[in-house]
Amino acid sequence: MSDRNDESPSARRVRRLRELGRGNQLERVNTAVRQVWEQPGGLRPSRIRLRSGFLLAAEAGGRAAPMSRLIASRGVALRFYLLAVFDAQCRPPSGEPWRNIRPVTGQMGWEDLIAIDAAYSRPASGYQLPTRQNRTLSSSRIRQVKAALQKLEQLGDQALVEIPRKGNGTDRNYDGFLLMKESGQGELPTPNYYTAPDPGLGVIHIPSQFFLNGWVQVLYPSEIATWLTLRFLGSRFPRSHNESGVFLYGQPRETVFHLLRDTYEDGCRSLLEFRLIRRAPPMRPAAEGEPGPIDWARLFMTSEKVDENGKIWYKPNRYQLTDWGLNSSAYAVTMTSLHARR
Repeated sequence: MSDRNDESPSARRVRRLRELGRGNQLERVNTAVRQVWEQPGGLRPSRIRLRSGFLLAAEAGGRAAPMSRLIASRGVALRFYLLAVFDAQCRPPSGEPWRNIRPVTGQMGWEDLIAIDAAYSRPASGYQLPTRQNRTLSSSRIRQVKAALQKLEQLGDQALVEIPRKGNGTDRNYDGFLLMKESGQGELPTPNYYTAPDPGLGVIHIPSQFFLNGWVQVLYPSEIATWLTLRFLGSRFPRSHNESGVFLYGQPRETVFHLLRDTYEDGCRSLLEFRLIRRAPPMRPAAEGEPGPIDWARLFMTSEKVDENGKIWYKPNRYQLTDWGLNSSAYAVTMTSLHARR
């Protein structure tokens, strides 16, 4: 290919994925993530809990939640925060706020938990030689981790980390960053430092295979955001999810989750191809005396069409989560799907 800008989105993604697999980079990163999960005395959780304040606006039409502010940001900020939450919940149980004990660089540092494609040379229209490529990837991962921490700190009262200063008062102590709860540090003088949430209403459960099999590494931020949104809807309305699927439509998508239509629809399309969701089967008619699906649907759809008889018509795409899809290698599934798309 003559130039990076000549690539189609699918071709560019295949190229980047191929580079993640070259030199076993993604395999090594997945091994490091698994070591975090298997650490001595750790919990080895089957699911990671995420507070819904990460993706749900406090009130309809209000300010966007932190997740939607990270979708369009370049770099690995969204991925890094989720990995930090994963790290926190894999540790031995403690009621104390989470403290970082992992350096940015070095053995089992944060750079070991991030897979990136950063050795492409646009002038040369190709990748650097392996020796130089390894040096570039290492230094770039460090830069990406630091840039992610900076982005997570720059969200005002929704900041998701705090980076302290070193003793000289000028340099940043990235190794000593502090993690905040999912909705941010808050407006009070004492920040909301991170503690693992208890199970319950408003908590999203992420299967650990999302991290262990590399899905957190290969999905785009918009796809992760769409998937987490569908997980929230599935946990909030489990019966609807299991029987007829969940969906997001119109104004609630924009004012509650702050997801653009293209972001959501493109995310659903990719998740379908990657077999992480499926289209729900046709809805069965409600039995006599049973609440119909319209009562639930109106909670998440305002762009309804009403005919001359006052009847509401709608046909949203409904989805069900297929968590068994997470058991497969993210790299293998996405590469196969993207090749088929091309």
